[in-house]
Amino acid sequence: MENNKLGNIKMNEHLDVDSEKIKKIMDIKLAYLNGEISMKEAKLMMRTSVETVTAQEFAICEQYLQNYGISDDVIADRVDEILEIFEGLLVSDKVDVPLGHPIRTYMDETQAIREVLAQMKAMLTGKFIKNQWIEIYEKLSEINIHFSRKQNQLYPELERKGFDKPSKVMWTLENNIRDIIKKGKMYLESDEDIEFLELQSEVIELVEDMMVKEEEILYPTAMDLLDETDFIKMRKGDHEIGYCLIDAPPLYKEVMKEEKGSNDLVKDLSLLLKKHGILDKGSDDEFDVSQGKLSLEQINLIFKHLQVDLSFVDENEIVKFYSDTKHRVFPRSPGVIGREVQNCHPRESLGTVEEIIRAFKAKEQDEAEFWLEMGGKFIYIHYSVVRDEQGNFRGVLEMMQDVTKIRSLTGSQRLLSWNSKSGESKENRVEHAVGQHNKYGLTKETILKYMLREYPFIKEFLLDLSPNYSKLKNPILFKTMSSVANLEMIAERGNFKVNELIEKITREIDKRKES
Repeated sequence: MENNKLGNIKMNEHLDVDSEKIKKIMDIKLAYLNGEISMKEAKLMMRTSVETVTAQEFAICEQYLQNYGISDDVIADRVDEILEIFEGLLVSDKVDVPLGHPIRTYMDETQAIREVLAQMKAMLTGKFIKNQWIEIYEKLSEINIHFSRKQNQLYPELERKGFDKPSKVMWTLENNIRDIIKKGKMYLESDEDIEFLELQSEVIELVEDMMVKEEEILYPTAMDLLDETDFIKMRKGDHEIGYCLIDAPPLYKEVMKEEKGSNDLVKDLSLLLKKHGILDKGSDDEFDVSQGKLSLEQINLIFKHLQVDLSFVDENEIVKFYSDTKHRVFPRSPGVIGREVQNCHPRESLGTVEEIIRAFKAKEQDEAEFWLEMGGKFIYIHYSVVRDEQGNFRGVLEMMQDVTKIRSLTGSQRLLSWNSKSGESKENRVEHAVGQHNKYGLTKETILKYMLREYPFIKEFLLDLSPNYSKLKNPILFKTMSSVANLEMIAERGNFKVNELIEKITREIDKRKES
């Protein structure tokens, strides 16, 4: 085995490790992965070469693999084999951080997820009751929030320290968990009870395996690689995505309370532009755009109120911007800014992303479009090449929109029809859909948020009506969902026909009015 020089990687700047020990570990790993020795030989050699291996040593060796031709695909496919080589040797420092610290939040979520798994194991020994499994799967599905925050918050910070394996390997494992949970839901909804029950051991095993990797490698390594500034920055963005099975944690560090508002940010940017002569000091903070004059505040407001989500990747394939709209189809947080676009996508879709960029750069194509159905919504995604006046490639603009309502429109509407304004009468405020409505103005297009303004008690009624509405308890998810979910979507979530649900809500309103 020839491995005289490990080479230099960015992680070395942030971790203090024994290079000779790392070389021994790498020799054995490479020999096994290249088929030169068996698993039994690799384990024996590792045990005789080192006494223990820390999470940080394991992580830096994973990062080194790319220097020796071991691809991310191979690492993802063989990660369990790699871990087996270190059986009995891997030791991790106990992570002890206060409430509000981002890593503590992940750990608290992990504990909450384990409680769900424990309930699943207990239910497997008892009588199959579909409604109980529906409720438990609603809880388990919140693991997607846990994954989303890791992918948008933790992984970008680790990448900046040179540790990109979570983005490229763990993301794939997380997608595998998403897929198997989705498969379980499909079996459950289609009453394939035997297939559903047979799948549960694998679901539990995959989720538990992921959490072990988090606790033994990811979190201890993050604690060593990242500093307080990184964690404070992460905590600021965590809130935008939400939390899995736990209440929102407290603020972390007093500095969060001093965070500047968006107006202060606009002022700071204006002053900076003036300082460097980009903005005319006497122009009242306005500058020329392609058609007209706008201030930074106006530009920010325009982006914030667009009915589509925008993201921009520059010519160096770095994410530079996303529009901070309230209705985002997929979550985003500030951690994505400055990140290589390849690290913002799971390994399975990376080839498509790279092909789009390649075709745009080569001037073979100018746009690409996709659409998908997700959670009762029809999502349209459009990629446009951005070129300057000389035709040079300057980046890619992604546009994403929930077009469910647009797709359902027919005929014409030539008369003014308000959606929801404060000047409306109480009776009309609930009528947010074109078409026929009952005596309370409820239709399949009625938005939950506006119905609850008029009839707030319906929230508790829905929670009692079906366990599928348990997400209404989460204030962050509720705020996001209530603004976009109509009664047709709510009915689908609760396994009701929309007319049936409207009838139930109507009877509840009648009952409250009579009492």
